Amino acid sequence: MSEAPRKSKISASRRLALKTKMLKMAAVMLEKDKEEKKQEREATLSERVPPLQLSGLSLQDLQTLCKDLHHKIDVVDEDRYDIEAKVSKNSKEIENLSQKIIELKGKMKRPALKRVKISADAMLGALLGAKVKESVDFKVNLKTVKKEEEKKEEVTDWRKNVEAMSGMEGRKKLFDAGQ
Repeated sequence: MSEAPRKSKISASRRLALKTKMLKMAAVMLEKDKEEKKQEREATLSERVPPLQLSGLSLQDLQTLCKDLHHKIDVVDEDRYDIEAKVSKNSKEIENLSQKIIELKGKMKRPALKRVKISADAMLGALLGAKVKESVDFKVNLKTVKKEEEKKEEVTDWRKNVEAMSGMEGRKKLFDAGQ
């Protein structure tokens, strides 16, 4: 039972048109988000930092204004430092937890497999399915190899042949025997 590859219900041109529409909508939404963030930032800044009116202030008033601004800057810096410390602590904790998750995934226990005695025919049937119905004889497909006996030279007493093989005549006999 092999299934034919499923055809897409949407044509390629229709799919392309939908993708382009989605990308255009995403671009418009991204622009809206940027504009909203910009307006929110401006509103927050205008709320926290009112415009300075320095004209008509005496030296004493300017000094108190500077002291107030320095105090506000110190408070904001302390808050920023506290927030940065919390963020770094949380990021380290997240990193440690993700490392623990990776370690736990790596130590997954594998179940102990049991040995099953099965014949070659049954194994082929399980692997190949119903394709192999008759039993396969593997010995039929093996090649037969004939062993040739190695030629063994007779071991003779070397003392008997010493006089016969000595000199040029002995070398000629070896040369003739080799051909």
